[in-house]
Amino acid sequence: MQHSALGDYCPEHLADTMDALCLVGARLTKQIARGVLGGDLGAAVGDNFGGDQQKALDVIADEEFSAALTGTGVRFYASEEQDDVVELDSSGSLALAIDPLDGSSNIDVNVSIGTIFSIFPANADAHSSFLRPASEQIAAGYIIYGPQTMLCVTFGRGALTFVLSPDTDRFELAAADLKLPERSSEFAINASNYRHWPRPVRAYIDDCLAGAEGPRGKNFNMRWIASLVAESHRILTRGGIFLYPGDEREGYARGRLRHVYECAPIAMLIEQAGGLATDGIDRILDLTPETLHARTPFVFGTPDKVERVRTYHDLPDAEVSALFGNRGLFRP
Repeated sequence: MQHSALGDYCPEHLADTMDALCLVGARLTKQIARGVLGGDLGAAVGDNFGGDQQKALDVIADEEFSAALTGTGVRFYASEEQDDVVELDSSGSLALAIDPLDGSSNIDVNVSIGTIFSIFPANADAHSSFLRPASEQIAAGYIIYGPQTMLCVTFGRGALTFVLSPDTDRFELAAADLKLPERSSEFAINASNYRHWPRPVRAYIDDCLAGAEGPRGKNFNMRWIASLVAESHRILTRGGIFLYPGDEREGYARGRLRHVYECAPIAMLIEQAGGLATDGIDRILDLTPETLHARTPFVFGTPDKVERVRTYHDLPDAEVSALFGNRGLFRP
């Protein structure tokens, strides 16, 4: 492979597809590094199908990936920036879902952003190639554009990381068997939405915030970057838990993260690194989205922490209400 050292780690039938992803990742790295010298990449240019504001770099990245993946074995291309599936190659055997530029709200503040991708075997029908259990993915990962540009990927046999070398423009192997740390005292959630969360989530966070004097018996730190790739990379590196629950606001009943383009690939990668990923209750890899742009609540990270959140959801409402009433630190 010309643009990475994936070599023997990558199945042969995915080699051209992964090479194209790495090529565009290297190109975007340079474009992002130029910042305003390369134009206003954070300029609003419209809304995508899901109603999220598109930035200039969202559209640029989508066009770059679509063009580079043509002729690499990808039959169906499903992008968060496209209304529907695009057929790139009628003879291709793969279906690739992608969030071309995750975290684009952070473009203008120089915070890490990324690309998330997922690969399935293509079915005869475009939509059924993606509306299937997430466990049927054959590869998933992300490219993070930060102080270093890194590729984190799984082909179902563990998680690997690669670093883009500025000398060779190739992704070089950094770790062949990435594992989440078993212990961490960090959680990631947008605390400004506390009043909108379901009671099990509020009870869980209240117990974390209660610190060493509370039921958890330890102090926790909170992190929130508002870039799923950056959050995922931190948790893969340092452990902890990420929560984006559904809440009571209009349009947020199922959260805001998309099952196909974001949650399914991150869930596969996290579990291959020894973590766990759920919608708060059910394992993401066991779920099937109903539509291409379907959203889902998302909780992932160190298994014992994710399981604890599930336990809070499994409690009878009266017990959760009691916990919340006794421990709630920020009751409105």
